[in-house]
Amino acid sequence: MRIIIIDDDIFVTTSLKTILGSDSEIEVVGIGSDGTDGLKLYKELQPDICLMDIRMKNMNGIEASSEILAHDPEAKILLLTTFQDDEYIINALKLGIKGYLIKQDYDSLNSAIKSVYRGQSVFGTDIVSKLPSMLRKNVSLDWEKLGLTTKEHEIIEQISEGLNNKEIAETLYLSEGTVRNYISQILEKLDLRDRTQLAIFYYQTNK
Repeated sequence: MRIIIIDDDIFVTTSLKTILGSDSEIEVVGIGSDGTDGLKLYKELQPDICLMDIRMKNMNGIEASSEILAHDPEAKILLLTTFQDDEYIINALKLGIKGYLIKQDYDSLNSAIKSVYRGQSVFGTDIVSKLPSMLRKNVSLDWEKLGLTTKEHEIIEQISEGLNNKEIAETLYLSEGTVRNYISQILEKLDLRDRTQLAIFYYQTNK
């Protein structure tokens, strides 16, 4: 797979190119130092993955990601940063960014890139642990107006707390198959793609 690396620290970009270049499945085809470079290189090279820092001069990673996704909604962007600000995480999720890793997670970077390439969303352990507290809000939306049942609302709440299908099934006394069916129906009703978008929807409508 072909990737570009965007970071304003030349030591980081050089190190990442060396680390990733040692994997026969990964080819680093471009390097940039800010979001403007990232946008330009993405349009020119059409990489499979864009690996990008957030805080950079001229144009930061969130702004560049927004521009790239406006140009190509299917773009696979993986943010790699030292910052765990709630605002950055929420903005990244709202945009549909495929992953958000802390720079100390270098050991898992290769596998994360491959997961994103396969269409999965990847968030580091430090990020995942923050989601429940960010998403835990009092309900204020009229769910019935969205065509959602009480049970579907309960399942959305469980997802926002970070529970998987098995845990939701045990909590609500349902089978895992029933939970999967409910989630598919909910995503269809709300025109959302996956559980991550659903959790962000819950956060946005109950903030």
